Amino acid sequence: MLENLVMLAFVAVLMFCVAFGVPTAAALIAGYVIFILYGMKKGYSVPSLLKMSWSGLGTVIRILFIFLLIGILTALWRGAGTIPEIIAVSAGLIHPSGFLLLSFLLNCAVSVLTGTSFGTAATMGVVCMTMGSAMGVNPLFTGGAVVSGIFFGDRCSPVSTSALLVSELTGTDLYGNIRRMLRSCLVPFVLTCAAYLALGAFSRGGSGAMDVKTMFSGHFTLHWILLVPALLILVMAAFRAKVKYTLLASAAAAAVCCLVFQKMTVHELIRLMIFGYRSEDPQLAAMMNGGGFLSMVQVSVIVGISSAYAGIFEGTGLLLGIKRYVEAVSRRITPFGGILAVSVVTSMISFNQTLAIILTDQLTKDAEPDKEKRALALEDTVVLMAALVPWSIAGNVPISTIGAPMASLCLAFYLIIVPLWNFARALTQNRKNFERN
Repeated sequence: MLENLVMLAFVAVLMFCVAFGVPTAAALIAGYVIFILYGMKKGYSVPSLLKMSWSGLGTVIRILFIFLLIGILTALWRGAGTIPEIIAVSAGLIHPSGFLLLSFLLNCAVSVLTGTSFGTAATMGVVCMTMGSAMGVNPLFTGGAVVSGIFFGDRCSPVSTSALLVSELTGTDLYGNIRRMLRSCLVPFVLTCAAYLALGAFSRGGSGAMDVKTMFSGHFTLHWILLVPALLILVMAAFRAKVKYTLLASAAAAAVCCLVFQKMTVHELIRLMIFGYRSEDPQLAAMMNGGGFLSMVQVSVIVGISSAYAGIFEGTGLLLGIKRYVEAVSRRITPFGGILAVSVVTSMISFNQTLAIILTDQLTKDAEPDKEKRALALEDTVVLMAALVPWSIAGNVPISTIGAPMASLCLAFYLIIVPLWNFARALTQNRKNFERN
């Protein structure tokens, strides 16, 4: 009974904070206080609860450095002109014929390179929405295609924070996870492409265009060699290089581009790495501002606090009753189905992708003890489910960034088809095993 009241209090605090615009980190700290008080009520001392928190934090502390590196890298890619060059090249491929399909594919490509759904939405997503408006394409359709694309890479990029978090929580190999993710999303990817191609037939396309190359060339020196930092990510990932070395190599190449092509001073370069890219041009700022070491501090804090929750949950047994229920459900609808069901609930109550991932992993460890299968199931469910919740940061921020209607989430086919397809596969396999036995 007490455990249920604690969880209800936690959800109520999160809802209050979201409703009144309280920063996510502050909301999670308030939740942490609730769980500490619960532990004290159960007879645990404060030092022992802090030790539990530290054990939870220990599971992800190694990737916090990686998160900070990603922040620096995304700033360098902006300042070096790498992202502007990617967008300028990609935008030239967009034509009225097959616009929705191309929007999906281009956002897929950029999100794989950058590993960030938010960054992709703010750059390629904005470009696609602007071009779609100029062509007279329904923003509801374009928004769905963009959201589908930006979470393709958020799920399976070697520099994705969510992919890194899942691999760390489950103790699995990142590149092995990516390989399995690509296999599990092959059919959903093809179906998504077909859906946007068919939906495009109902879009009235014009001939409008957005000359992003002219806009960028006024602020950056553009050259094909600026693509090298992005290509390094793909090449080193293909050779399964350690993520930190991949990020450092790409960052070093981008830093050289900043100094040589964009004529930055060393002082400007250091400022860029710490504070991120900032432009005084309103149009450019809307697309390019962001990145930097400080931009990932809040993300690291959110991951750290959420991981501390996990330590308290494990140490106090707060979630034991729920975990037993999850196990029972999983036996009826397969472990994947259990993880999918849990991910829907955690995504709705967590308001952010990170906490939803950590909670889902905590609740389903016993239902799916195989680490690799659980890692894949988390990627196929909660990583995408969180983006379908309108009040979650994962879904709300990209939609607001690109200026699409919230109903566009209903047309984010990739986010919907991946979990449904893999749930159907799990049920089919389970039925075959039952008949065989």
